[in-house]
Amino acid sequence: MRNLILTLFLLLGTAVSTTGVPATQLTETDVIRWDTSLSLPQLDGTPNIGIAGAFSGRVDGKLLIAGGANFPDRTPEANGEKRYHRDLYIYDASRGWQVIRDALPAPRAYGISVTLPEGVLCIGGCDASECTDQVSLLTLDGDRPRFTPWPSLPRPLANAAGALVGHRIYVAGGIEQVGGGTAATRDFFMLDLHDRGRGWQELPPWPGPARAFAVAASQSDGFDNCFYLFSGRDFSGDSAWTVHKDGYRYNPRLGSWERLEGEFPVMAGTAAPFGTNHILLIGGRNGTNSDDRMLRLYHTITETLTEVPVSDEIDLPVTTNVLPDDDGILITSGEIRPGVRTPVLLRGTLQSTIHRLTGLDIGVITLYFLSLAFIGWYFSKNQKTSDDYFKGGGRIPWFIVGLSIFGTALSAITFMAIPAKAYATDWSYLLFNSGIVLAVPVIVLLFIPFYRRLNVTTAYEYLEARFNPLVRILCSIAFILFQIGRMGVVLLLPSIALNVVTGFDIFLCITLMGVLSLAYTLMGGIEAVAWTEALQVVVLLGAAVTVLVIVCLQLPEDLGTIVASASAAGKFNLGSTAFDLRQPTMWTVLIATFFTNITTYGTDQTIVQRYLTTATEREARKGVYVNAALTIPATILFFLVGTALWAFYRHYPAELSMAVRDSDAILPWYISTQLPSGVLGLIIAGLFAAAMSTLSSSMNSAATAFVTDIHRKLCPAARDGRALLRTARLSTLVLGLVGVGFALIMASWEIKSLWDEFSKILGILLGGLGGLFLLGLTTRRANTFGALCGIAASVVVQILVARSGYVNLLLYSTTGFLSCFIVGYLASLCVPRSSRDTDSLTIYGKRKTGA
Repeated sequence: MRNLILTLFLLLGTAVSTTGVPATQLTETDVIRWDTSLSLPQLDGTPNIGIAGAFSGRVDGKLLIAGGANFPDRTPEANGEKRYHRDLYIYDASRGWQVIRDALPAPRAYGISVTLPEGVLCIGGCDASECTDQVSLLTLDGDRPRFTPWPSLPRPLANAAGALVGHRIYVAGGIEQVGGGTAATRDFFMLDLHDRGRGWQELPPWPGPARAFAVAASQSDGFDNCFYLFSGRDFSGDSAWTVHKDGYRYNPRLGSWERLEGEFPVMAGTAAPFGTNHILLIGGRNGTNSDDRMLRLYHTITETLTEVPVSDEIDLPVTTNVLPDDDGILITSGEIRPGVRTPVLLRGTLQSTIHRLTGLDIGVITLYFLSLAFIGWYFSKNQKTSDDYFKGGGRIPWFIVGLSIFGTALSAITFMAIPAKAYATDWSYLLFNSGIVLAVPVIVLLFIPFYRRLNVTTAYEYLEARFNPLVRILCSIAFILFQIGRMGVVLLLPSIALNVVTGFDIFLCITLMGVLSLAYTLMGGIEAVAWTEALQVVVLLGAAVTVLVIVCLQLPEDLGTIVASASAAGKFNLGSTAFDLRQPTMWTVLIATFFTNITTYGTDQTIVQRYLTTATEREARKGVYVNAALTIPATILFFLVGTALWAFYRHYPAELSMAVRDSDAILPWYISTQLPSGVLGLIIAGLFAAAMSTLSSSMNSAATAFVTDIHRKLCPAARDGRALLRTARLSTLVLGLVGVGFALIMASWEIKSLWDEFSKILGILLGGLGGLFLLGLTTRRANTFGALCGIAASVVVQILVARSGYVNLLLYSTTGFLSCFIVGYLASLCVPRSSRDTDSLTIYGKRKTGA
């Protein structure tokens, strides 16, 4: 086994040496590189002059551009006549262009295009004489177009703005008729794709003047996906038109409008959501009827507007559409000057300037890794039996146990997610993360005494003693599977964020964290895990404090800037006090955190195992107190970091690049672009520390569950301490490699959504575990039949709750907990009382013995 561990370290060193110095991406200025090589094809041997106001989108990977209008003979200044078209352009990267003449039922332009999975939805529009209320879905039958009628608009509409938000399409503004006397409208319509039979619904309009040629986009404001409406113009007949520079946000969940800060002179331009919270505002026109060739970047969280440079050689069109194109955008033809079209389709790709980590940063990270390796080697001398490997022989001090519990619960995902949540929203989830305080009395007075008195190695041993082996094995297998999945996501998601902002290869990140965690866990068992977690907590908290201090020093008024601007924006809001279990109100959070923490700290083997590593029950309790005492200030610290990042990027919006396409990467992005050499290495080490603390716990606890709950059942004669130690290490190796492999598979196959489904299924299965333990501990009548019924009921109830949306997702563990307990108890009453005395396994036995 020692040779195997040495081999792992050699492989780790080889991976580092052959990879070289990893690159760090520092985006000094957002620059979009434009590709003008793609143009509309010739028509009947004549060069294409381009079209404006066309419908466009993608169907089966093919680009479709339909209809549109232009001035084929002369410009408007030369009394040229505008012509509306029925042609359909189809572009396939492998086959090039195909043009189908007169494909549309009628000439049509200046409508709204929405790309759906089944085709391109063409909404409204007009020809030379009238607007239309028609809505049709454009699909392809082979290479032939097919138009399927959809519910018509309540009124004819052209030059409107629209966007898809979730499963709803919104349309705002526009004109209802063509010609003299034409006026802009305040129409605001919505079509629910899940309930198309109801047709378009008219909603209250924005609190501003009527407009046409406005710009719309869908983007998240940190809380919800919203409909954004910018600029436009108001006019009536031949009177001079006025360009609006206001902007509005419509929240579908709240059903309300809010005016945005700043000015947005982007009339007739286009907009595209970029990343998680940016909206790219492309071109437009100002009040003098001239082109505005600027690119603007609006950030929905900091509510700031910045400018992006554009080369003088690039003509940004108006009255066009913008589509996603791999990692960039595609602008489909349009008008570059009044009456002048362009056949060019602009492809834009974000460019970043690449720098490298310094030798000092690499040295700091290497020193951290070597410290973990030394701890694993140091404690390997104490591993004589499986009891040493799984329970540390009761030698671990209580304060190390407390730090270890804290480190286990705080993964790299949490280290990034809490600041990201506070940055994007407010402090509504603060109470959820501090909820361990509510659960501490139950844990120290109920669960710890039972586990210590029964001298168990896993929490699931109690389930066999209280019910039967089947209940124990089912719960243990579910736990092991969950930990394998957890290892995969704990490795993958931080690796993705680190790759985005540091240039570290994803596979290298996974390998570094996985192999090193596996190595010191194999060598030192739970002792090495606990002591390394203590070190990792120190690095983690030190990293967070360092970030907070540096952000404060970078802001003009230090901490006062954060507090003042954040308070004005409601960033310290703790949530609504209304009793609405469908929303994350204070009541929802308090209820959810109590039951979640009872389940986590009372039944999760990664935590329960720590209670069994101290010399006495009193020390185990003190360890829980240390964890609780750390959790509250640490949670406040992480929320402060997130709020500080919001204040920083609100004051310096140009520093927030479009390259940040994952909101959880905001902290890694900041540290990689703003921190000095050496400190950067320390913080990256903190990110590794957060991931590896959870990873090593999952490896050791999953192996503990396998050896104790399954191997000993299959091989009851296996009692030799050395033999069990070899089995423990072998199972740690196998389960650890499976977890690392799972992360590598998700990274290579790009199936990150697999984790969502995986965690949903196993979360449903494990959700009732807290109720099952409480059922056994607090009732005499509970029996095996009731326990199995409770587990089944918990699964069914949580599936129904998840589908119905009756409660907020934070309460899923609560519904699972309560349904398992209630149904389990009622089902137990249906079976005659057993003659077996189970009082010693309940709280009543504790009272009798006076324990």
